Amino acid sequence: MSTILDRILADKVVEVAERKQLIAIAALEKSHAFSRTCLSLKQSLLASDTGIISEFKRKSPSLGWIHEEADVVDVTSGYGAAGASGISILTDYPYFGGTSLDIMAARSRISCPVLRKDFVIDEYQLYEAKAIGADVILLIAAALTGKQTFELARKAHELGLEVLLEVHNADEIRHANDFVDMLGVNNRNLKTFEQSIQVSFDLAELIPDHFVKVSESGISKVVTVKELRKVGYKGFLMGENFMKEEDPAEALKLFIDGLKH
Repeated sequence: MSTILDRILADKVVEVAERKQLIAIAALEKSHAFSRTCLSLKQSLLASDTGIISEFKRKSPSLGWIHEEADVVDVTSGYGAAGASGISILTDYPYFGGTSLDIMAARSRISCPVLRKDFVIDEYQLYEAKAIGADVILLIAAALTGKQTFELARKAHELGLEVLLEVHNADEIRHANDFVDMLGVNNRNLKTFEQSIQVSFDLAELIPDHFVKVSESGISKVVTVKELRKVGYKGFLMGENFMKEEDPAEALKLFIDGLKH
């Protein structure tokens, strides 16, 4: 029986093949954004006293539409002004309601690092990420072999992009390699979409200390972030908690205010 992740990946293979036919890598390399120096999310998290990576996400496979009419420029510029350490932007349309145009629209308005959140299965997507103005790409261990993870991470570094590797269990931590900058623990199982913050606590001590640790998904309380910090996490990727509100940026601001008290 196929999982949600299986269906997303099957669709992604078709999608990437179609995009390759539309725009060649040589054309991507000529884009204005391709020549810019990427910002470091790793350094931003290490220097931050909050570590919040706020996410722009219109919908999800488990919830459907969360904030269908959200304007990416308004929300992400608001995130930046509110003190986000980084901003994650979904670029998968069928399942998350996002496109590459979202990063292109937001890039000129925000000064913090941008993570292209997508299901990367092909080197072509790394060139795309660079061309649209992303600073960081996500590699999902559950979607890749160890060899694929290594090759994609190495190529990302060649292009000047940082790498956030996402894992969900102890076995997937083995995908980590010298080209991974940050290791994220997804509290949501991408095969069942069930979530539990306990996953981050369980895996914290198994992650080598030289990786910047990021906890992803399901975080909604200030106290949770404070407890995760105690076990070594520097980054906290949060989307739904802010995007479900009428003003996501104001929700982020209130959350950050709570962290400082």
